[in-house]
Amino acid sequence: MRKIILTLAILYPAAALAQGTAPANPPSVGGKPLVVVGSKKSEAGKKEKPLSPAQKLQACQDIDDATKERLNCYDAIYAPQPKPKAPAAKGVNDCRFLKEEDERLTCYNGFADKIPKLPR
Repeated sequence: MRKIILTLAILYPAAALAQGTAPANPPSVGGKPLVVVGSKKSEAGKKEKPLSPAQKLQACQDIDDATKERLNCYDAIYAPQPKPKAPAAKGVNDCRFLKEEDERLTCYNGFADKIPKLPR
C-alpha cells in the first residue's frame, strides 16, 4: 500500500507539470507549420441577406413561361386570396386577388417584366 501511495505522490505532480507546459516549437511538417481548420459552423453561422420580393419575382422568371410551376413560385411570394370581383391590379400585390390562374399568371408576368434587373 505504501508503494502505491508513494508512486502516486511522485507521478501526480509530474503529470500536472507536464500538462501546464507548452511545447517550445509549434508542430510542423516539412518545415511548414500545421494549419488548423475551423469547423463548418462558422460558415453556416453567416446569414445571407433575405431576398426582396422583386428579386424573388425575378427568380420566378427563370422558370418556363405559362407553366404551373411559375405560378406556384409567384403564389409562394404572394399567397392567393381570390375575390369574386377583383379590382384592376395597380401593383404586383393586387394580382393575388384574381381568381383565374391564367389571369393571375399574366398579371404577375406583366409586373415582373417591368422590374429593372436587380443584382442577385
